Amino acid sequence: MKISIIGTGLIGGSMALKLKEKGIAHFIYGIDNDQQHISKALELKIIDAGADLEQGVKNADVVIIAIPVDAARKILPGVLDLISDHQTIMDAGSTKAGIVNAVKDHPKRSRFVAFHPMWGTENSGPQSAVTESFSGKAGVICNKEESAEDALQTVEKIVEALDMHMIYMNAQDHDIHTAYISHISHITSYALANTVLEKEREEETIFQLASSGFSSTVRLAKSHPEMWVPIFKQNKENVLDVLNEHISQLRKFKSALEKENYEYLEELITNANRIRGILR
Repeated sequence: MKISIIGTGLIGGSMALKLKEKGIAHFIYGIDNDQQHISKALELKIIDAGADLEQGVKNADVVIIAIPVDAARKILPGVLDLISDHQTIMDAGSTKAGIVNAVKDHPKRSRFVAFHPMWGTENSGPQSAVTESFSGKAGVICNKEESAEDALQTVEKIVEALDMHMIYMNAQDHDIHTAYISHISHITSYALANTVLEKEREEETIFQLASSGFSSTVRLAKSHPEMWVPIFKQNKENVLDVLNEHISQLRKFKSALEKENYEYLEELITNANRIRGILR
């Protein structure tokens, strides 16, 4: 099939590489406002040709929207305006309720399948694309009952080709759960990085003394604001809910230390250790 990918960066590029390898995509158009991304994606053989939005959408069997969630929400109605009843549109955004609501009354809503590949890194751009990035990860399809059966089957075929295990969920539940397990991790990482940068002004000392534990904890703080500000904006209420709980937990640790209540501190850590049985 011919696939057009809107956004030739980390996610779109990685999907393109894998779908080519699996023989699902026989020709891939790249659509991107950044012409340097198009040039790099061509150089790395991620895409076969660059295209403008109208050309790329009309000539594809499947269109994958892999751009920041606010931009995806804006562009999706126009993409649906361009397609026939035999094309399939999917996205790869980290929030789902906003994009689903944006097209809920569109006459071609059934040609769209809301999708979220649960993978990402702090890197960006086509040069960061990795063929095996999605293998073994969760691929979440939301509100499948709102999509046409053939469109859903096409996306399921793509998810299988990415070697992901499929999960079906409604968009609201998806956004709640990703706030808990993904979005709060990024806020925590940004906050920790800012804390260290504020308190430790010697960058060389940070570099020399930072352990692997610190480096892995703040790795997400390298993620670009262009992607994450829209995610926090689209999922604001859920993120605020989990952020309030996180702040409450931090206060418990602070109180235990202030009061020298080390027995309670041990209880907090022991309770946290239960995550070992969940994340094996």
